[in-house]
Amino acid sequence: MDKNKVGVMGFSAGGHLAATAATHYKNYYIENTEEMNLRPDFQILVYPVISMTDDLTHSGSRDNLLGKTPSKEDIHLFSNETQVDKNTPPAYLTHATDDKLVDVNNSIFYYQQLRHHKVDVEMHLYQKGDHGFIFKHATWMNSLFEWMKLNKWM
Repeated sequence: MDKNKVGVMGFSAGGHLAATAATHYKNYYIENTEEMNLRPDFQILVYPVISMTDDLTHSGSRDNLLGKTPSKEDIHLFSNETQVDKNTPPAYLTHATDDKLVDVNNSIFYYQQLRHHKVDVEMHLYQKGDHGFIFKHATWMNSLFEWMKLNKWM
C-alpha cells in the first residue's frame, strides 16, 4: 500500500465524516504523539451531508452529531463547506438532484468552495435516483474509477 495514496470515502452521514476528515485534518482531537499526517490524499463523497446549517443540513445527522441545541460555533465548525482551504484534498462528489433526504446543495456548495480554493474537484449529478441512488444506477462507479485512474490513485 502506498502511504501517499490513502483516501477517505463516505456515503450520506458517512460523507460528513469523510468531509470532516478532509477539512479538519490539522486538528487533533486525540493525542497524536507520533505526529502522523491525518490529511487524506483524496476524498470521495456520495450524497453527503456536508453542512450543519439550518437551511441545508439533514436534521437527524446534525442532532446525532451536535445534539438538539448546538451552538453557532459548532454549527459553523462542522459545516464543512466553511472549512475548505487550498490544502483540502482533491474530491469526487456525486449526488442525485431529486434527493429528498439530503439536499443536493450540500454537494453543490462544497463543490463551489473547493473550486474557489483551487482544489481539484469532480462532481457527477444524477437527475433522478433520490437518496441511495447507487442501487438504481449500476454504472455510477465507472466515472469514479476513471477519476481515480486519472489522478493515479489506483
